[in-house]
Amino acid sequence: MSDKLADFSFLKGIKVLDLTQFEAGPSCTETLAWLGADVVKIENPKMGDPGRRLRPNKPDDDPYYFHMFNANKKSATINLKSVEGLNLVKSMIKEADVMMENFAPGAIERLGLGYETVKKINPSIIYAQVKGFGIGSPHEKNLAFDMIAQACGGTFSVTGESDGPPTRPGITIGDTGTGMLMAITILGALFKRRETGEGHCLQVAMQDAMLHYMRVNFATHGRTKKPAQRGGSKVPGITNAPMGLYPCAPGGANDYIYIMTSRANPDHWDRLLKVVGRDDLVGDQRYITPADRVERMEEVDDIIANWTKTLTKSEAMKRIGEAGIPAGAVLDTGELNEEKDFENRGIMQLMDHPIHEPFKMPGWPVLVDGKASTLKPSPILGEHTNKILQEWLGLSEEDVDELQSKGALNV
Repeated sequence: MSDKLADFSFLKGIKVLDLTQFEAGPSCTETLAWLGADVVKIENPKMGDPGRRLRPNKPDDDPYYFHMFNANKKSATINLKSVEGLNLVKSMIKEADVMMENFAPGAIERLGLGYETVKKINPSIIYAQVKGFGIGSPHEKNLAFDMIAQACGGTFSVTGESDGPPTRPGITIGDTGTGMLMAITILGALFKRRETGEGHCLQVAMQDAMLHYMRVNFATHGRTKKPAQRGGSKVPGITNAPMGLYPCAPGGANDYIYIMTSRANPDHWDRLLKVVGRDDLVGDQRYITPADRVERMEEVDDIIANWTKTLTKSEAMKRIGEAGIPAGAVLDTGELNEEKDFENRGIMQLMDHPIHEPFKMPGWPVLVDGKASTLKPSPILGEHTNKILQEWLGLSEEDVDELQSKGALNV
């Protein structure tokens, strides 16, 4: 597979000072690392990023979460509560192109690393912040995690069955989705800086980011003048059928296929009837228009389900797809993990870690000239401290030893 991988160099020479933790911030800086930036994660010398462990007081005890959002980075341990450690970070700020943090509201300012301070040190720096709620929001000082942002950002309200309670979406779009928006904006700021030489302060709130991903739901609100509704696997306000999940053999928890016929292509319905062996219904006036099929949705769903139940989801997807009808088997993480196609294309790669067992994980999904960005191991806590201080600041081994003795690199 090595011929399908490459070290992307779009951001070669860009230095990123990464003071992020958990997911929203790290997913952003990891994106920059995938694209070739030199991303240095500044971590607490004792425990590091809290994302290194799911159980307290044991760094790297459960590393899989950390792997996911910190590949291709370096780690330097610096004690930000010591005068020497803080001065060390300020020296690194002078050399950095980007600084990013997602501490609790007010924490970075209490450390003495707020934007106004950092801007005086390096006027051209791109200073990026992720918080739960926006500046000026009545909840500005509240703590937030992914599910909090999603609840307050609307995604819960449109997820779940129509007659059931709001439901947490199964993906962490509140964290990673926010990180992606910040990564895109950082790239724009870096591009603009080439012209002006000026830095910028970039801020995104996780709640605000969720509104961006709710645009289709707001479009529905605009059309209906009512809050967007939940619809389970159906699309609320559906104007076409069939559309939804259909059961497949052998009837396991994820043995379903999603089929979606389009109003824009009336041939989908006729094609589907032929696939499921109901040629007798082609041209039947009861189902001739999308509105007719919506009115008889239960009948339509039964026609399709009676066929899908006789096939596995893979078999059903193959036959329907070959007929030119949009359809997708419901695949779980186990099935996706075993799909060789992803490995062959570099979409899934094996992290060969120096202290943890090999771990297969998703890489950067955008191919460049047919190649994926090479996955490199997430860093061991403090693995690159000496090297970074020497490369970024030109310190000697003796200088580093002295900093160590003064408590700048430990607690």
